Amino acid sequence: MRKFAVLLMAVVLFAGAISVLSGCGSREDVVEEPIIDPGVTEEADALAGDDIVLYEQPEDIVYIEPGSSIFDDIHFDYDSYDILSINVGTLQEVSSWLAEHEEVRVMIEGHCDERGTSEYNMALGEQRALAARRYLVGLGVGASRLGTISYGEERALDPRSTEDAWSKNRRAHFVISE
Repeated sequence: MRKFAVLLMAVVLFAGAISVLSGCGSREDVVEEPIIDPGVTEEADALAGDDIVLYEQPEDIVYIEPGSSIFDDIHFDYDSYDILSINVGTLQEVSSWLAEHEEVRVMIEGHCDERGTSEYNMALGEQRALAARRYLVGLGVGASRLGTISYGEERALDPRSTEDAWSKNRRAHFVISE
């Protein structure tokens, strides 16, 4: 029976060593080269000498880079999701811009500083995003055009553990989502 236990332990240790050595590490440093079809490059080289015609974009079309934000973040006091008076101008600007661009949707991201548990910060981030959304709806923006998401403390603008960094990280961020 004792030989069986020793054999079992040896097998477990061997299997563990194999799994550690078999590539469980990160492969972030590996860059895969794209496969290029030779016919495509020849065609591109042939077209390179042609004149390029640029077309003007009509003025009534709004093009926004996917995932971009054109609005300033709004900030919150510690452990709070109350809209501060210093944020009213930004929220009015967001509302006015959205009134002129009715086809655009906005995702409001709620963020926190690193203090507090992950669960608490996720809930607080959601409350911050919802507070900004409620304010914009109160200004006349259609609720269906405003989404919310919380990132809690996970996407800090400033990773330092200082009051200045924490105040930057307590925010709601606006992202155009089309």
